[in-house]
Amino acid sequence: MDTQAARQIQQFLEEDIGLGDITTDSVFGPMQEGTAVFVAKEEFVVAGLDAIAPLVFTTRNSRIACTSMKKDGETAHAGERIFSAQGPVRDLLSAERLALNLVQRLSGIATLTAAFVHAVEGLPVRIIDTRKTTPGLRAYEKYAVRAGGGHNHRFSLADGILLKDNHIAATGSITQAVRILRDKAPHTLKIEVETENLAQVEECLACGVEIIMLDNMAPALMRQAVGLIGGRALVEASGGVNLANVREIAETGVDLISVGALTHSARAMDISMRLSV
Repeated sequence: MDTQAARQIQQFLEEDIGLGDITTDSVFGPMQEGTAVFVAKEEFVVAGLDAIAPLVFTTRNSRIACTSMKKDGETAHAGERIFSAQGPVRDLLSAERLALNLVQRLSGIATLTAAFVHAVEGLPVRIIDTRKTTPGLRAYEKYAVRAGGGHNHRFSLADGILLKDNHIAATGSITQAVRILRDKAPHTLKIEVETENLAQVEECLACGVEIIMLDNMAPALMRQAVGLIGGRALVEASGGVNLANVREIAETGVDLISVGALTHSARAMDISMRLSV
């Protein structure tokens, strides 16, 4: 992990520990050593054990030795030991909550992503995330999406051009908005436009838009749009995607399916830490 991640982890630790762990520091002496083990309480896809959990513990105390029994992207089963950290008990316990919070959160994202990827297995489509991430945790959460077999959309507003309904309304039309962008934006960036109907799809094609987003379209309309586009642009489906309908959406022939729920609605996985001294 880079120095920015290390600084961020340090800030997270400071937020949680405050002026000190009163309980732990009262119970254990500064020289007492122990081993902490993460145990899976349910089945899930692991994320956060390769670098993030070790970074939490070693940021707290560089003497802590960490071992991951599972690699990110692998499946953990209930009762399995997935990670251990050995070192001063005070530091193990004061870092426990942050390490668990991150691994539980990221493993939840990876697990949900894997479920979506499995639901469209065999079809030529990618499951991608959105910018609907927890502020401050975007890099971690998008990493978890990849651990679950998904792919990333934009990391920030600087990573790509995406004309949405407000841009189009403010400029008057897709055509006008695209004309402005062609004049001002770097030639290296593709233009993606959000559409809600076939007329807008046709307007995008007339403008030579490289990526067309089909926003909140019913699968039947989506299939018509894909046929109309006919391979002249990359096609992304977005809006209202869930595990019950994602395969039907994929079968319309879209290239990408963006799912905000991957990062904004994933359930934290159940993991406990057991300490031995």
